[in-house]
Amino acid sequence: MLKKRIIPCLDIRDGRTVKGVSFVDLRDAGDPVELAKAYADQAADELVFLDITATNEKRKTFASLVEKIAGAINIPFTVGGGISSVDDVSALIKSGADKVSVNTAAFNDPGLITRLADEFGSQCIVAAIDAQLIRGEWLVCINAGTTVTGTGALEWAERAWKLGAGEILLTSVNSDGTKAGFSTDITSSISDRVNIPVIASGGAGTMEHFREVFAETSCSAALAASVFHFGEILVPDLKKYLKENNIDVRI
Repeated sequence: MLKKRIIPCLDIRDGRTVKGVSFVDLRDAGDPVELAKAYADQAADELVFLDITATNEKRKTFASLVEKIAGAINIPFTVGGGISSVDDVSALIKSGADKVSVNTAAFNDPGLITRLADEFGSQCIVAAIDAQLIRGEWLVCINAGTTVTGTGALEWAERAWKLGAGEILLTSVNSDGTKAGFSTDITSSISDRVNIPVIASGGAGTMEHFREVFAETSCSAALAASVFHFGEILVPDLKKYLKENNIDVRI
């Protein structure tokens, strides 16, 4: 069985790392290059970089910042934000990204996933899904969580997989930044439905929350931001805790 992965996430706005609650009330969390270096030194399994305002501001991801971060780390690096074409992905890979995350553009043009997978391989394409629980149904949100669609998250996850995505990054809008725990129900449903790795995101507040999401779902990785950025949890301490609680992680 593959070892479970721990993934810090850098949400970027105006070249700085930020973090909010349910995608709003953002506060500064530090210099992204310095944070990236720290996470690589702490033996995080991967790093995710999301330029969270690129889509709404109708611009491309900051390739120069991606290049600086890539040059500072030696762990797999996923980049997302404002990606809508083969050329966008090619530029980011040249800047040092190992994988790319597509969200709004892929939802609006599902064929983008297939085109990117055909060009770069499915292993390079992460379908990011922001899911919000509304009146008992998990629905896909786009445009950095500001637009709720009528499409079910489970339905879209399955479609993204079949279109060629190699991984799902599932963020619970309801849990994001709350530190109240991952949304294990939708994480479990999607992990069981698709035959590709699922990264759980949104709600990490304690080490126990990580144990819960690994024990109660089939997700392959857990992603978090603020608990890592503000030093509330250190990656080596978390991995030691998980190992002691029978979760197979890479120490």
